[in-house]
Amino acid sequence: MEESYEMLIIGAGPAGLTAGLYGSRSNLKTVIIEKGLVGGELLNTEAIEDYTGFEHIKGVELAELMERHARKFGVEINTYEEVKSVRRADGMFEVKTVNELSGEENLYRAITVIATAGGTPSKLGVVGEDEFAGRGVSYCAVCDGAFFNGQVITVVGGGDAAVEEANYLTRFGSRVYVVHRRDEFRAQKILQDQLSQNPKAEMIWNSAVEEIKGNGEVDRVVLRDMKTDEVREHPTQGVFIFIGFKPNTYFLDDHPAHDEGGHLITNERMETSVPGLFAAGDIRSQMVRQITNAVGDATVAALAAEKYITHLKHVQSESGA
Repeated sequence: MEESYEMLIIGAGPAGLTAGLYGSRSNLKTVIIEKGLVGGELLNTEAIEDYTGFEHIKGVELAELMERHARKFGVEINTYEEVKSVRRADGMFEVKTVNELSGEENLYRAITVIATAGGTPSKLGVVGEDEFAGRGVSYCAVCDGAFFNGQVITVVGGGDAAVEEANYLTRFGSRVYVVHRRDEFRAQKILQDQLSQNPKAEMIWNSAVEEIKGNGEVDRVVLRDMKTDEVREHPTQGVFIFIGFKPNTYFLDDHPAHDEGGHLITNERMETSVPGLFAAGDIRSQMVRQITNAVGDATVAALAAEKYITHLKHVQSESGA
């Protein structure tokens, strides 16, 4: 199957659905390609309390509302379809996909592509991690820290993100423990100093999380001492894991400019270094990764893409193409 569109969006999370809404509202032939279900990381979020206008809403509910709003303006959404490659050819983008259910290969052609495929937090891969996701296990301090007010929090990791987020979490937790496999952090010295001087923080060196346990919600983790091999249980109500984050850019054949973490670098119009390719949300190089800024990025990206398309059509009309 081969289809042609004016705007093609990769990923149906908050950024992708917002871009789709604005693309279809601009009367552009718009499609969103999603390898799973509509909603992205919203589907893995139990409750959201930091999205303007909603004091408390479940991630699934917000995903449904966003999808309904986008579909109202006619955007096409194709789920269970994984993008395998994106490349420019003859002034258009060729996007190859594979249907996850049927195995059918499809080819899309589009004037513009907006990458909103997000990224994937690195996991520990231990027993209980998936079971307690959203019920004590988190990968985002800003998103979930307030849920653990007055409770014991355990942070796992030793890089900038782990140390910085541990400092942030001391605003909420009665005690914040940082578990690291080594006897020193990899984080910047200034971040380490801030944490070591924080009276609510405590480091657990040379230790690794072996298992996460609980009864409905997390209440303890199993730690192994990397030097003595001793195993013990550590009481905690929250486990925040910061051992890495990988943006989903593997399908981009043209290798746009990116930062050292692989996130795409854009200008204020969300344009990447590849003409016609825009980026929004967690896939983009930026300071924070929240629903609010993903939606803002996508708004800019879609409207900038519309202007890009309008300009191309004007140029083609002037040249008689």
